[in-house]
Amino acid sequence: MKRYDRLIFVSTSDTCRSPMAETILKSKFLLEELEIDSKGLIVLFPEPVNPKAEEILQKRGLSMQNHASAHLEESDIGERTLILTMELAQKLKILEEYEHYENVYTLAEFVGYQGDITNPYGGKMEIYEECYQRLEEFITRLVVILNEEELLC
Repeated sequence: MKRYDRLIFVSTSDTCRSPMAETILKSKFLLEELEIDSKGLIVLFPEPVNPKAEEILQKRGLSMQNHASAHLEESDIGERTLILTMELAQKLKILEEYEHYENVYTLAEFVGYQGDITNPYGGKMEIYEECYQRLEEFITRLVVILNEEELLC
């Protein structure tokens, strides 16, 4: 039996890093079906994705053009939901707010790396490219981990 039914990437505003991560993961091959989403911790109203992040993805044939930011709600979190945050502070905030929930990790932590996925907001295109490259590296490792778990079940 698979370990997770849903994976939610979480960032602050759900307009750049977490939707990029969602889009990258959806482009990968997973052995088992997994609902993949992204949410933000501070979302007052739906916003479109950051145009620079969209441009970086479009260079690779990907798009998050129809994405609208959404706030992480308790109803999003189930027993078989894996939450991967971009930063340690986001992980700690979720664990504080939803004390009963345990499946919360930083993306880096879950895939065996250290550090945060730095928010490129306001930076030059090179900073967005670096963010994409880091997400791509971590998500490639995430796919291996998720697929290995499926093979072991």
